[in-house]
Amino acid sequence: MAEERDGVSRRQFLKGVSASALGAAALARAGLPALRAEDGAGGTTGIERIPASGGKLDLTLNGKAVSLACEPRTTLLDLLRQRLGVTGAKDVCDRGACGACTVIVDGKPVVSCMLLAHDCSGKKVETIEGIGSPESPHALQREFARCDALQCGFCTPGMVMSLKALLDRERTPSVEAIKGAVSGNICRCGTYPRVFEAAQSAARSIGGGK
Repeated sequence: MAEERDGVSRRQFLKGVSASALGAAALARAGLPALRAEDGAGGTTGIERIPASGGKLDLTLNGKAVSLACEPRTTLLDLLRQRLGVTGAKDVCDRGACGACTVIVDGKPVVSCMLLAHDCSGKKVETIEGIGSPESPHALQREFARCDALQCGFCTPGMVMSLKALLDRERTPSVEAIKGAVSGNICRCGTYPRVFEAAQSAARSIGGGK
């Protein structure tokens, strides 16, 4: 029998610690800060100040201004797919674990299923639809196709956006940096070697080396 102290067993204590650690990890993967003890239960976040019926949300999506009413509980992924019809980011795990819904917010890759839409107020959101077109693809899109770096395609938009965020800040990333950039993007088809090849080729193209 687990030893109890102050009405809490050792088993209950360990479960609580594990849950807290997992929650902090999920927030970090989503690009969100963990709640600090000093914030206190009485603190008020921006989301809590928004009426339950919804508040106005203004952001920039793929270079275009967007303004609409949005419920506080709406995630960025739901806003994109359900409200705006921008479906490149995929709804796969819905818990920030697979990376299929990765988009770029103010230059940083984030998993949009774990980010509330109102947390993007006043920010620039970039999705796979905004970086290129069939007629004029981004170097990453072109090289993914050329290197056959996709199979089922569900992970591909998230992979491309994670790598674009890397190439936006590093013109000539190392293989280790490329692997690190997509470490949160799961490919169940196992196309990682060709993803790395496509990323290296795109980097050379962007950098003028090819």
